[in-house]
Amino acid sequence: MIHLVLGGARSGKSRYGEALVRQYTALGFDACYVATAQALDDEMATRIAKHQAGRTDDGIEWQLFEESLALTALLKRLAKPGRVILVDCLTLWLTNQLLASNAKVDDEPAPTEWNATDFTSASSTSNDEALASWQAEKTAFVDSLAELEGVVVLISNEVGSGIVPLGELSRQFVDEAGWLNQAVAALADNVTLVVAGLPLALKPL
Repeated sequence: MIHLVLGGARSGKSRYGEALVRQYTALGFDACYVATAQALDDEMATRIAKHQAGRTDDGIEWQLFEESLALTALLKRLAKPGRVILVDCLTLWLTNQLLASNAKVDDEPAPTEWNATDFTSASSTSNDEALASWQAEKTAFVDSLAELEGVVVLISNEVGSGIVPLGELSRQFVDEAGWLNQAVAALADNVTLVVAGLPLALKPL
């Protein structure tokens, strides 16, 4: 069973997802927490520490797994009857995938008068390869969902309601996040949108 939980920043989506997990642990399920965040700076490290501290007294005996990229393989390995898995979150996993795939673009030399044309061509090719890599990863992930046993709760950000970002990679992230959410929602058994801490059932209606 797949339950997709959507919401904006500080909407309460993670708390709601944890409440769903608690319903299953009360029935005897064991619980796994899959964290996709990476502590790449002090601010993110602080955020992660707060999430970890909040889970110490939430009444759930979590098995913690940290995986920033190979999410599909991990879920296939963990999913089984009698187990509920919480993934927090898909949009951070997407971010990690896009940054890893776009590493080639970051490594290109700064354009000069003599290499500007070649730089533009190389960057375009690298970006196409990065998108192809992500599309393959997304397809494998979505296709695997129907095969997963037990219960999987997927947390994801709804990012399409804000302003259009200025940067190319940021716009790509918003587009890909929206398409990822749509693909997962189409296959999910349940979809819930959380706004201001209040859940709104989108599927089933």
